[in-house]
Amino acid sequence: MALYLIGDIQGCDAALQQLLDKIGFSPSRDTVVLLGDLVNRGPDSAAVLRRVQGYGASALSLLGNHDLHLLGVAHGARKPSRKDTLGGLLEAPDSEAMLEWVRQQHMALHMQIGQGDKAGDLLMVHAGVLPQWTVGDTLVLAAEVESVLRGPALGEFLLGMYGNEPAQWSDTLTGSARLRAIVNALTRMRFCSAEGVMEFETKDGAATAPEGFMPWFDVPGRKTANATVAFGHWSTLGWLSRPDLLSTDTGCVWGGCLSAVRIGATLDERELIQVKCEQAQKPG
Repeated sequence: MALYLIGDIQGCDAALQQLLDKIGFSPSRDTVVLLGDLVNRGPDSAAVLRRVQGYGASALSLLGNHDLHLLGVAHGARKPSRKDTLGGLLEAPDSEAMLEWVRQQHMALHMQIGQGDKAGDLLMVHAGVLPQWTVGDTLVLAAEVESVLRGPALGEFLLGMYGNEPAQWSDTLTGSARLRAIVNALTRMRFCSAEGVMEFETKDGAATAPEGFMPWFDVPGRKTANATVAFGHWSTLGWLSRPDLLSTDTGCVWGGCLSAVRIGATLDERELIQVKCEQAQKPG
C-alpha cells in the first residue's frame, strides 16, 4: 500500500493518466489525495472528474478555488471567466452527478503517518492555514464549510462566498463572513501578516511578498508548525519540501509538471514523481 499526494491538475486529464501510470497507482492497493483544483483552465475537466470518481474511496479530493468556482458558475452565483474551460463539463449529460460529487469533497484532510515516536501529523489543504489555527481548529472550521456545501443552503452560501473581506480571522465571525474567511484561507491564501491578515493580490513567488506580509507558512509561531502541511495552489512557488511543508503545485496547466509525492512509513520518507505537461494556458 502506498499513499500519494498530487498537486493541481486543473483539467489536464492526459497528464493525470500519465502520472498515475508512472507511479503504478492501483485503486485496490493505494490511496491518492488530490490537493484541490481538479478542474478549469485545462482541456478536459470532465474527464478528470470521471476518472477520479471511478477510483471510489481510493481517491480523496480537496476542494480548491477553481472547484468552488465550478459550483458557483453551475448554480448561477458567479459568471464564467473568459479563461474558464468548464463548458464541456457543465454541458455533459452526467454534469449533475459530477457536480454532486464535487460538493461532497473535503476542505481539509488529516492523517497520522508513522508509529510511536516517529508518528507525525499530515495536514492537507489546498492553499494555506492561518497562523492562529491549530490542526484541530483547521479541521473543525473546514467541517463547517463542508456541512454547508453538502446541505440545502448551498446556493445561498455560494452567493456570499466571494470577496476579500474579512481579511483577518476572528472566532467571533458569524454567517457568510465567517464561511468566506475560512474558504479564503483554505483555498486562496498565499501571503499574510504576522497577525494573520490575508493578502490576495500578489501571485508571484515567495520573495515577492508585499511590505508587512510573508508566506503564510513562514509566520513566526504558526500553530501548525509541528505538523507537515501539504498544499497546492501556488504554482509560482513550485515544489518545496521541508519537514513542516510540502508544496505540490508545479504548474501543470502552464506547461510545467504534474507532481505526485509518495509518502513512506514516516513523513521524512518522501519521493517526488513528475510528468511533463503540455501547456494549456499562457501566464498573464
